[in-house]
Amino acid sequence: MNTRLMAHMLPFYPDRSRSMRVAEALVEAGADYLEVQFPFSDPSADGPTIQAASATSLAQGFSVAEGWKFVEELTKRFTVPIFVMSYASPVFTHGVQAFVTAAAGAGAAGLIVPDLPIDADEGLYGAAQRADIAAVPVTAFGATQTRLRMIADLDVPYVYASIRRGITGTSTDLDRTTRDFITDVGSIAGEVFAGFGIQRHEQVETVCRLGAIAVVGSALVRAIAGAEEDPYAAVLTLCGKLTGSQV
Repeated sequence: MNTRLMAHMLPFYPDRSRSMRVAEALVEAGADYLEVQFPFSDPSADGPTIQAASATSLAQGFSVAEGWKFVEELTKRFTVPIFVMSYASPVFTHGVQAFVTAAAGAGAAGLIVPDLPIDADEGLYGAAQRADIAAVPVTAFGATQTRLRMIADLDVPYVYASIRRGITGTSTDLDRTTRDFITDVGSIAGEVFAGFGIQRHEQVETVCRLGAIAVVGSALVRAIAGAEEDPYAAVLTLCGKLTGSQV
């Protein structure tokens, strides 16, 4: 079947040059979207794997200004859409409109800020509309129909469905309730990114059968952590398995 994958990565992990190699491997292996997480010192929704990667990225010199340079290089080198994921604190610190304008200027297709919900967004969605860039609302597993209708009223092209409560890093059981949630979110958006705990090709296939785009993060970051020197080969192999190009 045709699978669609959003691959999650962190710039400057394990360092700047090798993180660009990670991006190259992800694109070559068939990732349809890249989710570029801007490292932050208090990544509240992330498990130990991404927390450790964020700490390394910051130690390697990541800053928001360097992040925009990195994104701009990605958008010039690759044709896959780039989505920037950030926590609210860096967005608010730099100014919501300034952050959104910088993302658009770097060529990003969209922004994912999980801790700026639609009813307390600090102006994110208005700023994104003015900058002609997608702001992607995040809806948590178990969201009520009322909440889903609020998101539908935004009339946005993408919604991120967090398919498990808690933090990233552990595998998610795609049981009937989880599959129904993905379908429900799909009824309110043109495209759904479904993530949190997707680690294997069969999980990617299940998500894609529901019409959504599978998001994989921690599994790819672990592959980078386990690579001795150049993470390219490890990431290429795992991402190829996830997309089905190397199954």
